[in-house]
Amino acid sequence: MSEEREGGRGPGSGFETEGAEPFLPRDEAQEAPPEPPAPTRAAERPAAMDALPARTGAVAKLRQGLARRWQGASPNLRGSIYMFSAMLVYAVMVGGIKHVGSAIPLVQILLIRQIIMSLVIMAIAGAALPVLLRTTRPGLQVLRGVVTLISMLFGFTAIIMIPLAQATAIGFSQVLFVTIAAVLVLKETVDARRWVATAIGFAGVLIMLNPFGDGLNIYALMAVGGALFSAAITISVRMLAATERTETILLWQGGVLILALAVPTWLLWVPPTAEQWIWLVVLSLFGTAGQWLITRAYQVGEAAALAPLDFSRLIISSFTGFVFFAEIPALATWIGAAIVIGATLYTIRRNARQRPH
Repeated sequence: MSEEREGGRGPGSGFETEGAEPFLPRDEAQEAPPEPPAPTRAAERPAAMDALPARTGAVAKLRQGLARRWQGASPNLRGSIYMFSAMLVYAVMVGGIKHVGSAIPLVQILLIRQIIMSLVIMAIAGAALPVLLRTTRPGLQVLRGVVTLISMLFGFTAIIMIPLAQATAIGFSQVLFVTIAAVLVLKETVDARRWVATAIGFAGVLIMLNPFGDGLNIYALMAVGGALFSAAITISVRMLAATERTETILLWQGGVLILALAVPTWLLWVPPTAEQWIWLVVLSLFGTAGQWLITRAYQVGEAAALAPLDFSRLIISSFTGFVFFAEIPALATWIGAAIVIGATLYTIRRNARQRPH
C-alpha cells in the first residue's frame, strides 16, 4: 500500500466568470432600462447557498495543509505515528480477546480472527493472489506458522488469565530472546556488553515472575513462553525477508493456522452471542489493522528509532486493565518491567551502532 499525495487544484478558467454580468457595449449599457430591485428572499438565497461551498473549500484546504505537513515530516516521525497508532489498535484487540476469552475457547477466537484477517488480505490482493501465494521456502513458511500458533496460544492465554500489565511487561523479554537466537541460529556476533544487558533483562523477568513469593504462576510462565516463540517468529521473518513478500508470509501463516485450529475449534465450539460476534469481528479487524500499521511503520522509519515506542504498550495495557478489568499491577511488575525496558533499550542502541556497513 502506498501513500498518495493530496494535491489541491486552483479554480479552472471556466469557473471564474460563472455568474458574471454579460458584456454590453457602452451605448447599450447606457440605454438599458434599470432592473427592478430583486425581492429580499431572492437576495438572501445566493448567500445561503454560498455557505456550503465555502465550508467545503475550507475542509479541502485543511486536508491539503495536513497532507503537506505529513509529507514534509521526517520518516521517523511518520513511522512513530504509525507505530503509536498500532499500539492503540492492538490495545482494542487485546482487550477484546480478554473480554470474550472468559466465555469463548481461545482456539475458536484465534480461528475466527485468522479467517477474517486472511479474507481481508485476499480481498486487498485481488488478482495478484496467485502470485502472492508462491513461495520458494514452503518448509520454513509452515514452520513459522506452527511457531506463530504456539506463540499465540501461550501469549493470549496469559493475557486472558493474568493482569494485562504483567503479561505485556513479560512479553518485552522477546528482544532478549532474539539476542540469544541471533547467535545460535543466525550466527551473529554479540559483544560482552549486550550479553550483560541480556542477563540483567532476564533478572527483571525473574522479579516479575516472583518465584520466591506465592510461587511460580503457570500463566506468567506461559507469557515467557509466548515471548520465546515470538522471538522465533522474528528470526524466521529475518530468514524469509530476502526472498518472500510480507503478504506471502501472512497468507501462508493464515493457511497453517486455519488448518491447525479447525479440528480443535470444531470439538470445543461455543456458539457466540450477538455481542460476542461483534467483539470477535472487531478484534479481528483491529488485529489486521495493527499488523499493517506496524509493517508500514518499519517501512517508513528506522527500526532503532521505532522499537522503544513499543514500550508504550505497557502504559496502554495498564490503563486498559485498570479501567475495564479493575486490575492493579503489583509492585514487582513495575520493578521488573523497568529493568527489562532498560536492558532492552540498551540492546537496541547497541544494535543500531553495530549495523553492517
